[in-house]
Amino acid sequence: MATKKEPTKAAAEEKAAPAKKATTASKKTTTAAKKATTTTAAKKATTTTAAKKATTTAAKTAATKATAAKAATAKATAAKAATTAKATTAAKAATTKAAAAKTATTAAKETTSAAAEKKAATAKKPAAKKTTAAKSSASTAKKPAAKKATPKAAAAKKAEAPKAEAPKAEAPKAEAPKAETPKVEEVTKAVEPEVAPAPPMPEPRRSVAFIGSECYPFVKTGGLGDVMYALPKALVNLNCDVKVILPKYACIKDEWKEKMVYRGSFDMDLCSDGRSFYVGIMEYVWDGVVYDFIDNEEFFSNGNPYTNLVDDIPKFCYFGKAALAALNYMDWVPDVIHCHDWQAGLVPIYLRTMFASTPLVHSKVVTTIHNLRFQGKYNIPTLKYWSNIPDEAFNMGALQEEWTEANMLKGGLAYSDMITTVSGTYAGEIQTWEYGEGLDAHLRHHSYKLRGIVNGIDVDIWNPATDKLLAAPYTPENAVKQKKANKLALQKDLGLEENADKFVIGLVSRLTNQKGLDLVNAIVPQIIDGNTQLVVLGTGDAQYEDSFRYYEGEYKGQVCAYIAYDEAISHKIYAACDAFLVPSQFEPCGLTQLIAMHYGTAPIVRETGGLKDTVEPYNMFEDTGNGFTFDRYDAGLLLDAINRAKTLYFETRESWDKMVVRDMEKDVSWANSAQQYRNLYLELTN
Repeated sequence: MATKKEPTKAAAEEKAAPAKKATTASKKTTTAAKKATTTTAAKKATTTTAAKKATTTAAKTAATKATAAKAATAKATAAKAATTAKATTAAKAATTKAAAAKTATTAAKETTSAAAEKKAATAKKPAAKKTTAAKSSASTAKKPAAKKATPKAAAAKKAEAPKAEAPKAEAPKAEAPKAETPKVEEVTKAVEPEVAPAPPMPEPRRSVAFIGSECYPFVKTGGLGDVMYALPKALVNLNCDVKVILPKYACIKDEWKEKMVYRGSFDMDLCSDGRSFYVGIMEYVWDGVVYDFIDNEEFFSNGNPYTNLVDDIPKFCYFGKAALAALNYMDWVPDVIHCHDWQAGLVPIYLRTMFASTPLVHSKVVTTIHNLRFQGKYNIPTLKYWSNIPDEAFNMGALQEEWTEANMLKGGLAYSDMITTVSGTYAGEIQTWEYGEGLDAHLRHHSYKLRGIVNGIDVDIWNPATDKLLAAPYTPENAVKQKKANKLALQKDLGLEENADKFVIGLVSRLTNQKGLDLVNAIVPQIIDGNTQLVVLGTGDAQYEDSFRYYEGEYKGQVCAYIAYDEAISHKIYAACDAFLVPSQFEPCGLTQLIAMHYGTAPIVRETGGLKDTVEPYNMFEDTGNGFTFDRYDAGLLLDAINRAKTLYFETRESWDKMVVRDMEKDVSWANSAQQYRNLYLELTN
């Protein structure tokens, strides 16, 4: 037997070449293949140097240390056993070569199964040669090319499936099963790194309490509700711990009230005569934000959040103090208390006077002006009674105004550590007589702590690609085509003439003089020229509601006055219209132009406040910009901006379509704005 096994010099060289190839191949594939390859090499040439090298390599690279140790200490025994196993399977190898050549996968399964069943055969040809025959021809089957084949089989490659028969033939051996298990694990581990880890949260962490009078989706009357919802949500993603504190109005839907959890209650002294009121805390956690509702039916039982100053002044005197008392009760001291508009104007004053001896005094205070026109003014005696704030706060530098009146927002600004408003341009405008609403001098005095940070929109809610309210959702890639489908659907729904070639202008707004509606009323007859349609959605002052109803009757099929607020219709207008009007007298920030751009609808705006900060005027020479603007508050200039938009739409459609895509790709999310607020919090607390 020894003489037969020892190869001649030529035979040794012939066998050594594939053995080296096999070693290289096995290194590139799984550890399971190396074990099988080494076993085959040991069987073929136990007395040659090539066999010894193959065995040593297998021992070093075995999947587990236990298997490697066994292979190293029982090399000779394994070689002898392998030789016997190979001899018992050789006969079957000779009879199945042809079948293996036809189909690699089938041959591997059949030959492996046959090898396990028929161990009585005594032929000496290596069974692994069948895998080589499957790739080339029967004449080369006797070469030990199985060393290349078996690693590929162990790696589970379908094309090399027949080459897996060698490890399978070894399956009955004690060592083979042990080697297979860790090898499968290695393949799994190699795939795991493909899953990208979540980006690390920015450090350090900051805690922020938002205090305001409304928050979407619980209660909303304007842009404040959107900010109170979207900004905290964005800050949570920037490693901020956020609470939102707001009144538990009776108008909040039961579906939200049912989800609230009772956190506690107490009585709180409020009035100057010692009168106290119940304070209940109801909590709801959503999207990582904690919402705490201040419960008191005496103040919040009305169906609307705002009624009149006679009722609203006592209501928000109570709310401001109750919000701080609730934080104290829950023993939660935020790094920053962020107040919004006049309804939370007394919070900074309460904090620095009546809560000066509590842990809350260490919190910094930011007050954001969303609309300076609303300030919470009332006579001093009434405000003194309902707030019981010390007399020292009722001076001309804080609460007092025009000797006899108190101004809640003015006092809050004076006592705040930082003042922000909702755009950079508006921050400058409110320091002028024209836009200052009587507080321009006060704001100039505090300009060192005044910043402007533009708002964003929630792109999860306002997303044309996933908006289920649209007839045809779309992305920047197919916006031009799909917007026409949405236009036809809107025209049908609103009773307008169905024509995708019409230039459709949308307007979604509160119908008040602040929004520049007197300019729109003055030029409607000139806008409707046979190629243009106008859609108006909103409620407000009777004079504007009536005027738009008149135009709807005068220009049937070309003008629609939808005098109501319908969320679904607003989504359809943003998607279907070609242009969107926001000709405001003043606009602190504005959200409608941001939504319009995100839906590929070109805004036509006056250059004021946030409108100027967010809309870049179209430049026909450079083919840049994302909308059309005019500066002075004049109806003729508004008409000129509309005509410029129509000219581009009808005469240079390619440039218009490019602008649609630019608008949709513009980042109008809260990501950048939230980062600016976080930086502001860090500046205050470091």
